[in-house]
Amino acid sequence: MSRRHRRRVLAVAAIAGALLLTGAAGSALAGPDARAVPPDELRATVTEVATGLQRPTAVVAVGDGRLLITEKGGTIRVYDPAAGLAADPLLDISDRVSESENERGLLGVAVAPDFAQSQAVYVAYTRAADEAVTLSRLHADTGAEDVLLVQEHADYGNHNGGQVAFGPDGFLYWGLGDGGGSGDPLQNGQNLDTLLGKILRVDVSTTCDALPYCVPADNPFVGVDGARAEIWSYGLRNPWRFSFDPADRSLWIGDVGQGRFEEVDHVAGDAAGLNFGWSCMEGPVVYNQERCDENATYTAPVFSYATGTEGCAVIGGHVYRGKEFADLADGTYVATDYCSASIIAVRANGDGSYASATIGAGPNQPTALGTDEAGELYLTDDGGGLHRVAFEHVPAR
Repeated sequence: MSRRHRRRVLAVAAIAGALLLTGAAGSALAGPDARAVPPDELRATVTEVATGLQRPTAVVAVGDGRLLITEKGGTIRVYDPAAGLAADPLLDISDRVSESENERGLLGVAVAPDFAQSQAVYVAYTRAADEAVTLSRLHADTGAEDVLLVQEHADYGNHNGGQVAFGPDGFLYWGLGDGGGSGDPLQNGQNLDTLLGKILRVDVSTTCDALPYCVPADNPFVGVDGARAEIWSYGLRNPWRFSFDPADRSLWIGDVGQGRFEEVDHVAGDAAGLNFGWSCMEGPVVYNQERCDENATYTAPVFSYATGTEGCAVIGGHVYRGKEFADLADGTYVATDYCSASIIAVRANGDGSYASATIGAGPNQPTALGTDEAGELYLTDDGGGLHRVAFEHVPAR
């Protein structure tokens, strides 16, 4: 990777000779709002507001007060705080979705910025025909589908990734897992010739040549031999959930670990071409020395915790920017874990350091966090519940 692709990365530690492990990349990332209480004095509670979902996988705001919730089998449900969960789905693509294994299915949804006019939503799912992970545009008014991008994923059933979100730059970002299997057997994490183990960035507002989308000209690997131009960042194992902080445009990633560490990454939103290390690194440690490149620069997590003893799969969340609890939680990144159900708070201090704490417990087997358009947090669980997250101040003793 060229110096341009490694720009704005600050080296903080040396591993294995010339192997560099770096901290959060980019310009100074926002610290906590002066009003917010320290994470160890913050407590989160959850209140169930809807039931009856079938294995929900993602929750996003429509922009008109409603939420869209994807169900693993291929349906998109609508929740209105005033009316509850609608009985009929907004869209149903179950006839083309594979849920043959636990991590396959309809996995993510993003609402088009112009949804009120276009009625377009973007989804990521595992395709029934061949188990390929698929990015599509669906039209809520007609049910029509435009398949945009397909990546083969037939070797293993796990690590499909699935997060899709529009960035503050207006482009669509899509996270894909490494292709599955234990220890990245296909060595996709560091391979720039595949979309697996990556976050992609594409322009879905237009088309280019034979493609139903365009690759932004400033994507880091445009014109690089042997690299897919859609790639924005790489070296990820299974970035099940990522999000952008609307206040400073920075990117937060929850990347599920192999067996030692679950990790959270935080980088400037314009930091292109970053390598998060998998499968050389797992969290803050070397996982497989043979996969390491002494000339590479790896971006380290800002927070990690032990797999097995403290959880099993990080569920990446969002930075709280709502109004209701701004005096308590503004600037706090909130995540959880599928096994422990612990609610985790991480906050950038503005000087390169981070404060963190476990601030509560959610429902069993949480699957996704999302926000409404006001920035208030919601949480889904595998049992079919939708919950609203609230905060309170509990001074440390």
